[in-house]
Amino acid sequence: MSGIPFVPGEDDPGAGNGTAPRAIAEAQLPSIQDEPLTRVAALGAIYSNHQALRVAIDDARERGAQAVICLGDLGAFGPSPDKSARILREEGIPVVRGNYDDSIARGLEDCQCGYTDPRDNHYARISYEYTLANTSAEHREWMSGFPRQIRFQMGEGPEALQVLAFHGSPRRMNEFLWETTTPTHFLQAMADEADADLLLGTHTGIHWSRRLGRGRWYVNAGALGRPANDGRREVWYTLLELDRGRLNPHFVPVSYDVEALADEMLDEGLPEEFIETIRTGWWTTCLEVLPGKERARGRW
Repeated sequence: MSGIPFVPGEDDPGAGNGTAPRAIAEAQLPSIQDEPLTRVAALGAIYSNHQALRVAIDDARERGAQAVICLGDLGAFGPSPDKSARILREEGIPVVRGNYDDSIARGLEDCQCGYTDPRDNHYARISYEYTLANTSAEHREWMSGFPRQIRFQMGEGPEALQVLAFHGSPRRMNEFLWETTTPTHFLQAMADEADADLLLGTHTGIHWSRRLGRGRWYVNAGALGRPANDGRREVWYTLLELDRGRLNPHFVPVSYDVEALADEMLDEGLPEEFIETIRTGWWTTCLEVLPGKERARGRW
């Protein structure tokens, strides 16, 4: 997988049943150049938005990103999942295992998205069945090698930051960490347990960050695959910059060919609700999982 040396670890829950591929618990981001990493781009859930993925990778490199990492969930929501997988493989971008990737690789019955509401699960089922049916065997095998976490270091010496990248949380790949309902002391304890200065995740679809004290951070990269329920058609990725030991997380908007993606979604028979979201910037599905304050920021 993109040259990442795997570190032996536990199998994913459910592995070892005779059919599930074995998964590596943790991997290290390899050294890519002689200089220490001071600028890293993190791509949140891709959701098969290959149009935005291509633009984001190019933009990150134009901004001087020394490395690009993907935080998982390559499929869901959008069309033609193999297109996004192909881009990531060609670019050699390491990928953390998201719940979608885990389900697709193992051929599970659902996406393990963590929803409890019937309407949320209805649309999750449509999205998952489409993604599973349209992901090639080659790419499913590739996904089976994704690690649950990736560790890397930014900077060097006493000012270096130890980064732990995951999908939902270090505890569960489908754990929702929302800005308005996640206490700081909870994140601090999680950072202590993980021995990390920066916790880097996604899964919620909405980007946010928080200082945890003693130079530590939690950063949620949001989603590259669909808008952040803010009425903007742009999607987002995160650029992490380290300047003299101080981390500066930047959320970068990405403009892409929305209509081309919408036309492809229509051709693939995906729900009109999904298409409306990318055209308007407002979520029309997955609403019931939102905490009250996050939902109040949206239209519905």
